[in-house]
Amino acid sequence: MSIEILPVEVDLEITPDSDLAGLVLDAAPPLRDDDIVAVTHKAVSKHEGRVVELGSVTPSPDAIEIASDHSDPRLVEVILAESRRILRQRGPLLVVETHHGIVCANAGVDRSNAPRPDTVVLLPHDPDESALRLRSALEDRSGARIGVIVADTMGRAWREGIVGTAIGVSGLAPLHQLVGQVDPNGYELTSTVIAVADELAAAADLAFGKLERVPFVLIRGYRAGGDGTARELIREPARDLFR
Repeated sequence: MSIEILPVEVDLEITPDSDLAGLVLDAAPPLRDDDIVAVTHKAVSKHEGRVVELGSVTPSPDAIEIASDHSDPRLVEVILAESRRILRQRGPLLVVETHHGIVCANAGVDRSNAPRPDTVVLLPHDPDESALRLRSALEDRSGARIGVIVADTMGRAWREGIVGTAIGVSGLAPLHQLVGQVDPNGYELTSTVIAVADELAAAADLAFGKLERVPFVLIRGYRAGGDGTARELIREPARDLFR
């Protein structure tokens, strides 16, 4: 199998007036069946107006206490508003469960690559729905059958560094079940499940970069198949050793 990871550069700021599908189709090679388009969550969030001016935020007493002298209480207030519950806290750093059910640091609220000073970008309201909308627009206008991944970067409980992660999926199965299959030595697999969507998001993150204007990546040559949502990637709390 040969897989291509093609950055799709867009040298402008994405706004609610932007045509995301049009930006992809204008800048990428013509789409083919089984292509996968990965998009940064920030491109989606900016398009959906998920940007908060910190000057409009009044911090609560809880936010002020958590921020202490180490963080902006307005930022903490935004994080709390985006969170269903706090799971871990170290100073102003919060590991939370968002209203989507995603477990991540600071509810995914981020200052980097925000459109203006003193603003922050939130996660999309429904990343799976965002992926579906972009996929539908791209398929309607290209005629190709594709998949879409909305990607963010996250840390992991037992590893250093951040890795591209799928928070929204449409047009591909996010998990590949190998349970019950037999390896070349005759051993039957009993628990192996591959997080295909996360692996593709991590591959795409190599091309996204952090300082470049690459909001989209075209992944070509991998036939993910199936369909599903990123919600399938979230482990149930009863099976999560860290909750």
